[in-house]
Amino acid sequence: MGIRSLAAEFLPTALQGLGRIAHGPTPAPVVEASSFAALSDKLGYLPKADQRLVRDAYKFADEAHLGQFRASGQPYITHPIAVAGLVADWRLDVQAVMAALMHDAMEDCGITKPELIERFGAPTADLVDGLTKLDKLRFSTREEGQAESFRKMLLAMARDVRVILIKLADRLHNMRTMDAMPADKRQRIARETLDIYAPIAHRLGLNQTYRELQELSFEHLYPWRNAALSKAVARARGTRRDIVERVQREVEKAFAKQKFKMQISGREKTVYSIYRKMREKHDGFAQVSDIFGFRIVVPTLPDCYLALGVLHQLYKPVPGRFKDYIAIPKANGYQSLHTTLVSPLGTSVEFQVRTESMHAVAEKGVAAHWLYKSGDRSGKGGKDSLDPQHLGAIWLQSLIDIQDETRDAAEFLEHVKIDLYPDAVYVFTPKSKILALPRGATPVDFSYAIHSDVGDHTVAAKVNGEPVALRTELRSGDVVEVITAPGARPNPAWLSMVRTGRARSKIRHYLKNMEQEESRAMGEKMLAQALRAEGLQMPSPDPTDTDALALWQQLTRWSGNRNRGELLTDIGLGRKIAIIVAKRMAQLLAERGTLPDAVTLTLGRYGSDDATPVQAVVFVDGSEGASVQLASCCRPIPGDAIVGYLGRGEGLVVHTAECHTGKRLYERDSERWMHVEWADELTRSFETSVVALVSNGTGVLAQVAAAISAAEADIRHLDMGPENAAETAELRLLLSVRDRLHLADVLRTVRRIPVVLRVSRVKP
Repeated sequence: MGIRSLAAEFLPTALQGLGRIAHGPTPAPVVEASSFAALSDKLGYLPKADQRLVRDAYKFADEAHLGQFRASGQPYITHPIAVAGLVADWRLDVQAVMAALMHDAMEDCGITKPELIERFGAPTADLVDGLTKLDKLRFSTREEGQAESFRKMLLAMARDVRVILIKLADRLHNMRTMDAMPADKRQRIARETLDIYAPIAHRLGLNQTYRELQELSFEHLYPWRNAALSKAVARARGTRRDIVERVQREVEKAFAKQKFKMQISGREKTVYSIYRKMREKHDGFAQVSDIFGFRIVVPTLPDCYLALGVLHQLYKPVPGRFKDYIAIPKANGYQSLHTTLVSPLGTSVEFQVRTESMHAVAEKGVAAHWLYKSGDRSGKGGKDSLDPQHLGAIWLQSLIDIQDETRDAAEFLEHVKIDLYPDAVYVFTPKSKILALPRGATPVDFSYAIHSDVGDHTVAAKVNGEPVALRTELRSGDVVEVITAPGARPNPAWLSMVRTGRARSKIRHYLKNMEQEESRAMGEKMLAQALRAEGLQMPSPDPTDTDALALWQQLTRWSGNRNRGELLTDIGLGRKIAIIVAKRMAQLLAERGTLPDAVTLTLGRYGSDDATPVQAVVFVDGSEGASVQLASCCRPIPGDAIVGYLGRGEGLVVHTAECHTGKRLYERDSERWMHVEWADELTRSFETSVVALVSNGTGVLAQVAAAISAAEADIRHLDMGPENAAETAELRLLLSVRDRLHLADVLRTVRRIPVVLRVSRVKP
């Protein structure tokens, strides 16, 4: 079964198996379990039979970790108990609690997965396996091993979301108990938590866990800054206590007057979020106005909007500071109304208005969704009764899509990191479907969010009915329409402007595949030509031809490649020299009794018009793509004498015969040069650089552009330089022309303009 089908089968059941969660507007503080008795007190929501299974798992973990101690000196088993306690606070099922107790058993105690399957069943063993790092494998660098471990964990999470919930509980307890660790290890773990685990918690809506992970990471990464800001917040809390209490009294009185049932609680910005805001806006602490705010919890969805009316009648709202996350939820499922009001003393105070179910989702995220899968608990229903499979499911599915395109672990982690910081904008399709995209997203991101086939064939876009460039940044409320063409394909330049991991991975995957196919075809062509120079024909690639198959296997073992296709790709990319591979193949064929053919040898080594030995020729027609590149230093065009340099890993690079850079490369690495020629039939135009010295004046640029257009050439780039006030100006133009004759015609046309003093092609 593939990863995609596994996700489809297990993601819904994983979300449904999270158990019931106690909820309310003000969650009780979590009491950390340090003994099994304390853990047992938290397991009352499980049936007695399940509680006995948890006890068995505890005994198994206790025996496995016997004699092991944490850096603090405590018995190691206290850590799994604490993790299981945090998992129980989320009301996860018995399998998750057992996996939390045994999450380090495979990694640290040599327990195997078959043992766990036999003792506790496959689902629990799969959870433990998903939590186990890949330390047993050898990696060239710590970063490579870390990236592979993240990839394993995230893909396990995509199959069963409980994996990441247990991992977040594990990381949270480790962060709470890091004081005994060496400073460098604390810094590394805190940085990893801030970059990866806290954003994952936020992406899944576990805001309580997200805030605590951020605070603890900040405390260990920047202890001095944390201490200074904590003191400043404590002082501000004291000076603003009176205004906070007054606002709360007045709000309660206003709602009581309307006979409106609600609960109000104070909300204080975390130290890390204050620090981040100060850095982003380059403000001092005094300029951060929304340190304190209020949260209002009401019974039903319509009450949220009625409560907003009461607040706006009581205090004046700040224009532009209202956000409706109920109508358009955040990407992680968060729903609330946000409004900023001016308090009696003139300070800004933020209010968040939500229902009880919204509050549970806001604090517990994915762990709260099971409770509301069949509607609002109160039976009122409403728009906030969210589908339990929706929250996080889209992002989890995108992990699988990225994995399908990206086999390199570091690249996979890079794409995931991009998606972990979704400061979202909300845009509409022409059919009024809402899509959440990261801030800075472009129409290309939008097209890949719809479907990879749409993204691959995108050629243009319209925003709000107006044509726009594909690199245009989208804004909330934009209606986006993409225009596709069957023959279009992704442009490498898109990688510099897309913002979503999905779009980036799809583009890279397509370009890699195209490069592989083109390089393989180029490598096959080069090897065939090199073999003809040895008087031999290319052996058959037919897998049923056992002799040829054995020959190719011998050759790939010698070259260090896995198969014939990989060897040909390496030749096309310049990682292997076709002539050397051909000589080795000739040697292997000679051992089998195959000798050079005189006719083939003559055709391969001599041209038709003379008897001078020449290298095999590669013809350039402009359709070669990634396997053949025209050097940007000399920009050759048809009609120029050209040579080809087989760069290491970059394919064949074509230079003009007089290019100084090409000549230096030849002196350094002469065996990598190939004979190349222009094909008779060309498939596109080619770019070349031109410089024109003109008299500075009104309309000069328009005259030059009109002359170039009249000569049927295109301007791809223009640079006028900084000398705006001088009598003359130098225009540097990148022109698209057919060949040297066409370029000569363009230059003659431009020279006829009276304001042009001199024009010529740029040569290196």
